[in-house]
Amino acid sequence: MPIFPRHFTTTRSRIKNLLLLFSALLSVALLLYLHHLHLPSTASFSILESPSPPPPPPPSLPLSRLLFSVASSSSSLRSRAPYLRLWQTPISHLNTTFLFLDRRPPYPTPTLPTIVVPPNTSSLPPGHRIARLVGDAVALDIPGVYWYVFGDDDTLFFTDNLVRILSKYDHDKWYYIGCSSESYEQNDKFSFDMAFGGGGFAISAPLARALARVLDSCLGRYRHLYGSDARVFACLAELGVGLTVEPGFHQVDIRGNLFGFLSSHPLSLIASLHHIDAIEPLFPNMSRIHSLEHLFKAVQFDPARIFQQTVCYDKTNSLTVSISWGYSIQVYEGNQNLPELLSSQRTFRPWNRGKNVASSRFMFNTRKFDSDPCNRNRSVVYFMDNVVDDANGVWTNYTRNNTGNCYRGKAVEKLKEISVFSLYQNFDVEQIKTPRRQCCDISWSSYYKMIIKIRKCGNFELIAARG
Repeated sequence: MPIFPRHFTTTRSRIKNLLLLFSALLSVALLLYLHHLHLPSTASFSILESPSPPPPPPPSLPLSRLLFSVASSSSSLRSRAPYLRLWQTPISHLNTTFLFLDRRPPYPTPTLPTIVVPPNTSSLPPGHRIARLVGDAVALDIPGVYWYVFGDDDTLFFTDNLVRILSKYDHDKWYYIGCSSESYEQNDKFSFDMAFGGGGFAISAPLARALARVLDSCLGRYRHLYGSDARVFACLAELGVGLTVEPGFHQVDIRGNLFGFLSSHPLSLIASLHHIDAIEPLFPNMSRIHSLEHLFKAVQFDPARIFQQTVCYDKTNSLTVSISWGYSIQVYEGNQNLPELLSSQRTFRPWNRGKNVASSRFMFNTRKFDSDPCNRNRSVVYFMDNVVDDANGVWTNYTRNNTGNCYRGKAVEKLKEISVFSLYQNFDVEQIKTPRRQCCDISWSSYYKMIIKIRKCGNFELIAARG
């Protein structure tokens, strides 16, 4: 083992100590420099490594990628055509809506979608014929279709909302999307896990093609089932595919006045309404089709906001205001807790008129609707009168619906008009996946007119009366 002179060892030790001191001073200087820049300690790593670019935003789903297949018959088409024109005319330039009939009508139909009469179907039972629509729609061989959407001739689609809903899902995977009935009895009779066809349902293109290949062999096993939707559901079950529920599809298995149902719509975007002939006009003093045309004035401005419920409180006058955007506003005297207002008032009747207890059970929360218009627990209702575009958003204006000569508190007694301002509801995919109810602020322009501004709630803001 070599032996070094003492002076050499001492020199080497001093050099080592100097290097350690220099390294320590350099580290302190670097830390002080980073602190001066107000950078976190981890910033030194980001200086050395180039950050990866953010992922590109998901591509929006064009409406042209949806193919609508509407089931109808030569006997029902004439009376249902106005409903079909209402939602289909604005998208008619896309040529992606097809009307499937048992036979051609004996009158011209220039304002309706392309009529398709599949061969050898006129003698089939309606349930079987309509169930084959999946195969018939795929057989059209329209290029570029991502989603096949199915509905009846009395199904009212909200097409822009439908696009937003389907944009949450990967169209290259197998999806069967829709919703069950509002009626417990109807679900119990047919299935709780089935998309009811009148409310409409969507099938992704690869699943539709797979179903079309096996449909005829499958349908033969289900001739005993009542409806086409039950047969499609059964064949999809055989393919191993279950229903993805989207509560915005509405079968509307209820009758009469839909006010309580639509004034407390869930946060989900509305995709459809069905059984239009079984419900009363949505607005007073209008025909059924006129009231729907009136509703679509608001739909054309901001479809994503239609029927969205917003609740706010006027502390000064002790009022609670519940807005169903584009439809109605209810003003309650006193403070009403939000959860109570989220339940639907039973202004409607069960679908079946029998005395079966199950017929009066619904798949959503309900509360009593007092038939006495002068009851102090009942709200004063204002219906949408007109819609006005604004540079930054939209104004919807509501006028009072007078029902009886009732005594009310001073603030409500004088209130004749309500104007609501809202920004356009430009949802992205993530907001649709995780919706949050919005807040609103109340002011008065005069004794008889209330102004409401709808806005996003603060991070920790509660929708509640503050007292």
